[in-house]
Amino acid sequence: MTQKLKKHRRSDKAGLPPGSLVHVGEKKMGDVALHLMRYGVDVLDERSLSDFHDYERKDSAGVIDWLDVVGLHEAPLIEEIGETFSIHPLVLEDILNTEQRPKTDEYEDFLYVVLKMLDIDEQTGDLTIEQVSFILKDNLVISFQERIGDVFEPVRERIRSAAGRFRRLGADYLLYALMDSVVDRYFVILERLGEQIEDTEDLLLAHPDQETVRSIYKMKRELLILRHAVWPLREAVNTIRKTESSLIQLQTRTYFGDLYDHVIQNIDTVENFRETVSGMLDLYLSSLSNRMNDVMKVLTVIATLFIPLTFIVGIYGMNFKYMPELEWKLGYPFVWVIMGFIAFAMIYLFKRKKWL
Repeated sequence: MTQKLKKHRRSDKAGLPPGSLVHVGEKKMGDVALHLMRYGVDVLDERSLSDFHDYERKDSAGVIDWLDVVGLHEAPLIEEIGETFSIHPLVLEDILNTEQRPKTDEYEDFLYVVLKMLDIDEQTGDLTIEQVSFILKDNLVISFQERIGDVFEPVRERIRSAAGRFRRLGADYLLYALMDSVVDRYFVILERLGEQIEDTEDLLLAHPDQETVRSIYKMKRELLILRHAVWPLREAVNTIRKTESSLIQLQTRTYFGDLYDHVIQNIDTVENFRETVSGMLDLYLSSLSNRMNDVMKVLTVIATLFIPLTFIVGIYGMNFKYMPELEWKLGYPFVWVIMGFIAFAMIYLFKRKKWL
């Protein structure tokens, strides 16, 4: 039997002073993994670190360090990293709290950015969410992830290939590239949701059922996750775009402006999809109401047809001795003819009034 990982809650920090390092959230992997990419125009050093003490900072001109920390549940390691790079305790506290909203905080010698990285589970098709934090310093970017597996592989490939201007630009451009990878993934997820919405709309118009309703509510939950990830990110990116910090070079601000436009596009798409999905629920309820009306209409017509017929047979079912038609030889077929004529006449009247 698989042991369920313990989830630390905000209540675990109740009563502790500000800056107390307690992991909040679910432990999503075992041991913490460290990965280093050191690159420049003519430099490339990529390796996994078995321990943080294996990392040695080299302040060489034009050489960028990207330290990727995967796993946030070991608070002592995060504290050691914070002491080494002089990161404020409140920032370390936010890194360990995986329930943070996307934001950007400016400090004297570094920038702190936190955002939500979303992906699609290929096995279940469900939307997965993970918090990613970045520390930007001079020629250094530190990323903190919750688990192995991310959307940063294209960035790693661009660094390895030495193609384009990537290796000639600073750490601020690396931060932009990593954030852009996360935002680009939002587009992929939204395209998938758009296809699901179109398929569900077709089902609603054809044969709506309970499975369709479950799909609608699932899409509503996923769009809510996307909304919580994208809306605050607009402010976070805008803060970087307008910052006066020397860590963000003038030429890189243009790229962050383009990233801001991408975030706005995502927000517009999410809001449009939310309105569409809400309308789908109304469409489903209307479809159910229409189907119920059709059933009730048929039943009402049948009941109405039998009202006069029941009246006729009710009269001739009375046990009176002296009834004129009882002694008539053609009485029985005559009653059938009368009842048939009444039934067909009523059907004709219903069709003429377009009730059928």
